[in-house]
Amino acid sequence: MPITLRIPPPLRKFTAGAETFECPARNLSELFDALESKYPGIRQNLCQADGAPQRFLNIYVNDEDIRFLGGNGYTFQDGDEVLLIPAIAGG
Repeated sequence: MPITLRIPPPLRKFTAGAETFECPARNLSELFDALESKYPGIRQNLCQADGAPQRFLNIYVNDEDIRFLGGNGYTFQDGDEVLLIPAIAGG
């Protein structure tokens, strides 16, 4: 069973409006690879040059902040639901 990525409205411009994305990724690196394969160019909006997630990008797995689950080293489990939330600032 794959994981499900929920894509919030601010990021849907990079996914042709798709709200969800399913793939058999085992970790963030594989998730970003799968996203880039399906939606070329999305990686540069989500990742730094070294492949790490952008600092403004909050990632949740089953409603838990991935930073508290092991960060970039977290291994996804079958059926995990992943949510990417870009920080939004204003004044």
